[in-house]
Amino acid sequence: MAPKNRIIIDTDPGVDDTLAMLLALSASPEELEVLLISVTYGNVPLQSCLRNVVALFHVLEKEMKWRESTGKGIAPFGALHAFKPIVAVGADHPLEDELMAADYFHGEDGLHGVHEAHPHLSPDETWRLLFKNETGISGKLPPASPFWTPSKEKAHKEILRILKENPADTITILTIGPMTNVALAASEDPETFLRVKEVVVMGGAVGVEGNVTPVAEFNTYADAVATARVFALTSRVPASTMPPVLKDHHNLTSLPAYPGKLPRQLKLSLFPLDITTPHELKRSHLTEVIESRMAAGSPLALWTNTFLTGTFNNIEKLLGDGSEPGLSLHDPLCVWYMLTRDDSAWKPVPVLEDIRIETSGQWTKGMHVVDRRIRAKAGEVNSTVETHPEDPVDAVKFDEIPGDTKGWLNMKLGNRINRMVSSPGEDIFAELLVKRIFG
Repeated sequence: MAPKNRIIIDTDPGVDDTLAMLLALSASPEELEVLLISVTYGNVPLQSCLRNVVALFHVLEKEMKWRESTGKGIAPFGALHAFKPIVAVGADHPLEDELMAADYFHGEDGLHGVHEAHPHLSPDETWRLLFKNETGISGKLPPASPFWTPSKEKAHKEILRILKENPADTITILTIGPMTNVALAASEDPETFLRVKEVVVMGGAVGVEGNVTPVAEFNTYADAVATARVFALTSRVPASTMPPVLKDHHNLTSLPAYPGKLPRQLKLSLFPLDITTPHELKRSHLTEVIESRMAAGSPLALWTNTFLTGTFNNIEKLLGDGSEPGLSLHDPLCVWYMLTRDDSAWKPVPVLEDIRIETSGQWTKGMHVVDRRIRAKAGEVNSTVETHPEDPVDAVKFDEIPGDTKGWLNMKLGNRINRMVSSPGEDIFAELLVKRIFG
């Protein structure tokens, strides 16, 4: 039986990214197939993120051997055994911003020192050679993994290859880190990119405070230009919301405008902090489940307990009020959506929203801007737009609507974002996550 959902995960692991990947790989083959893990910079630098992905599969290999030797069976990691995702290395810096990181929260290596704490659970350093396009190193390579395949191609090219080789509307991309890889794919071949069924984005803060600035969430802030470019593909006129072209940007990646004619609009479902933050894993809940697994000798329990304990300790310090720490399950929520997307409890806002990304504000970079004004908008019939794609912002001519600036009141312009506002249950997700990963 073919899997219900086939996905690409674009990620910068990171604690909650790692939990998201574990949740995806713990699915049954009928629920989910992970075709590609596209790795980017973000929470920590690119090579640390890549190391964490390789380590995850290394630990799972040890975990499966332990489960087999103790008679526990492979369940629930059916998808891990049924499919073999590709792992590809992507961007190591934003398109037009300075590199930043969240190692203050995730630890210097992205997983609170887990590699140093448990060197027997970390892969030999020769894993780095698997991704190098060099000759004469085959004898030094580690043995192939039964669970993943390294790619020597750039991640955004692998994204495009998979979209091109599969029927349109069959592949969903989950972006749970900065959106640089996805923006690069969209820019290089927008027509192929628009074969995607849906892009599911963990990012942004719409009606709540940000987590890196008062208005910005980390993934968006880390590459606001990339996010703006991908969001623009949801518009009938992408030029109307594209970020301004920055002149004389040395040593950075200024991408061209999209073609004037595109085959269709992108479907993009957004999971901002508004919905992800309340879905929490509490320390007591984890301890209750994981201690018995650790005592029994589970490599996966030992490995995850190390970085989750480090995270809970960090949250306790940040809160400083003595309350029980809870880890917000930002990235895993997107995977849960993929596993249960037909559940009617997933509810978006009633109407697609025109959400635009601020890319150059002194205090507001990375902000998800929504027009909350109650104003009549120009209808489809009488509104006109002229665009010149080679100059994506300055040459867009908007309707003459009194009081309108940048086409906020023109129905033909602006982004169309499917923002999620409710899930099947904040109170049940943590339990489901832990049960699926640890059995």
